[in-house]
Formats: sequence, C-alpha cells, structure tokens
Amino acid sequence: MMKKYFLLASFVLFGTSQAQIIRKYSNEFLNIGAGARGLAMGGAVISNQDDVYSPMWNPAGLMSIERDWQGAAMHAEYFESIAKYDYLAYAKVLETGVFGVSVVRLGIDNILNTTQLIDPEGNIDYDKITKFSQSDYAAIISYAFNPAGNTKLDVGVNAKIVYRNVGKFASGYGFGFDVGAIYKADNGWKFGGMLRDATTTVNFWSVNQKELSTIVDGEEFNPAPKDKMELTMPKLNVGASKVFNINSSIYVLPEAGINVDFAKTAALVSTDFASITPYAGAEVGYQKMIFVRLGVNRFQNITDIEDLKRKVSFQPSAGIGIKYRGLTLDYAITNSGIGGSNFYSNFFSLKLDMGTFRND
Repeated sequence: MMKKYFLLASFVLFGTSQAQIIRKYSNEFLNIGAGARGLAMGGAVISNQDDVYSPMWNPAGLMSIERDWQGAAMHAEYFESIAKYDYLAYAKVLETGVFGVSVVRLGIDNILNTTQLIDPEGNIDYDKITKFSQSDYAAIISYAFNPAGNTKLDVGVNAKIVYRNVGKFASGYGFGFDVGAIYKADNGWKFGGMLRDATTTVNFWSVNQKELSTIVDGEEFNPAPKDKMELTMPKLNVGASKVFNINSSIYVLPEAGINVDFAKTAALVSTDFASITPYAGAEVGYQKMIFVRLGVNRFQNITDIEDLKRKVSFQPSAGIGIKYRGLTLDYAITNSGIGGSNFYSNFFSLKLDMGTFRND
C-alpha cells in the first residue's frame, strides 16, 4: 500500500519541487500543436498554415485569412483516453491585420488521491479516497500584420497566459510571447520561422503545504524560493514549402525544416548550446475539397532497454480532410515512435470559415 503513497508523491513533486529555474520540458503541452492538418503533416506547416490554427504553429499565418472571421475546435485523447487535449480558437480580420484568440487545455482527470486511505492507526477506509485533476491551460492572444505594408512578409505575435494545476497540491501561473514570420518569394516558395517563448516564459508556482505534508512523511513541505519559479527556454522552428500543381485538380504541398531546442536533448544533433532535429510533411489536395497528408518528426536517439543498443526513433503521422464551402473537417493519427510502439493518438478538428460562406 505504501507504493501508492510513493507514486502519488512522485507525481506531485515532479510538477512542483523538482521545478528548476530553467527546465528543458516546461509547458510542453503548447508544443503539441493544434489542428489535425498540421498534426497529420508532422508539424510541417511552419510556412504554410494559413488559418485560425496558425497561432499554435506560426501566428504570421493568420494573415492568410482574407475576410470576415474563422472559428475552430479540436479534441484529442491520449493513452486510451487517460489524457484529453482540447483547443478552441477564433480569428477576425481587421483593417490593419488579423486578430486571434485561442484556448488550450491538456488534462488528466479523476486521479485517485489515496493519501487519506490509511489512518494513523493503520485502518483502511476506502471512503477516504478522493479524486483530483492535473490540468494545463493556456489563453493565447495573437496578432498578425504586414510590416511597413510589405505584402511579401507576414509577421505574427502571440501573448500567452498559462495556468497549471495539480489538484489541491500546487498551481502555477505563467506568461510569455512567441514571434513568427513568413516570407513569400516571387517563385512560389514560402519560408517561415517561429520563435516560441521568445523572451522565455516565466511560471510561478504556489504550493499547498498542508496538502503536500500528508504525503511527505507528515512533514511540512516548503520548497526553496528558486524552486517556485521555472523558465521555459526558447525554441525555434523554421521551414520552407511550395505548392506544385500536378494538373488543374490536383496539387502537392511539401514542407521540410528543422526544430531547434536551446538545450541538450536526445535530438539527432545535440550540443550543450542547442539540439536540432528535422521534420518533413506533405499534403495532396484534390479540387481543394479532399486532402491526404503524411508527415514525420521528433527524430531522437534512444537506447533500447533490452539490448542496450542506440537507435533512432521518430514519430510518423497521417491524416485526411474534407472541405465543403466554408466548413472543413480534418482527421489525424500519430504514433509515439518509441521503439515502434503501438501507442496511437487520434485527432479530430473542425474549422468554420465565415468569409467563404458569405462569398458563396
């Protein structure tokens, strides 16, 4: 029974006491992306995401919304529905640019709290078992524009407010900024870049010492001041894409690029200063109504636990989409890529383009 205490303690402390000033994997839920199109293409949309889902990939893409407004929603579930991921967004064309607002949630609900299961005398009372949730939230305000009226260059900015909650045990607030740009060359190529957490995203944690003391040997838990704050380091995504028209009905849109983490990770190229991993994806469209997509990303060096040999893992993805007038429904499926595992995640997203509806 004591194992349950250790499991819960480890889970809570992972999100609180182990938070350092600078962490490699802070606010990672904001790096998942949103929209089944981009996820099916392995994130290969840094230079070609052109709708209300752009803030999660490159806010500069909002400038491709030409009129009126767009709304979007996405739902996904991980690990046999244990974790749920949701996204809602709205974008509106203004005279000087495009304004957007997005809301993101990644959460695990109904986690059993067994800290009160055994009383001081050793008696077990299953009625003392309660439940709690571990959830990450973000609200993102975006704005895209053409600097100095240069229609070849689109620039976008995200302002993010983050709230993270670990039941009654701890909660944290954070804020930060992303910046992105897309350059459209005369030969049809597009070049895009997004610097996530450009100024670093700061998260401040508060700990409920009374609740945590029930799982830390009954002693008061009081982390050092530095452990109550964490910084999310910048990440850089860059890519290039171009539309190739096969005939009047079919086109192919490929993109390739790199993701750069300014920390040492398990990426293919990794140094103390930065780690680099490639990505690639493509979309095939038929009459701009039916879409098929493929992608691959998250290349990593891993060690097989059975033979201890170094291997390269990656995350493949695929999906389809259908568009009717201003309504688009997309689906994506991805694999964790760890040792050829069978852990798949399914994504469904919906987009409403009011400008297209009113133009028809």
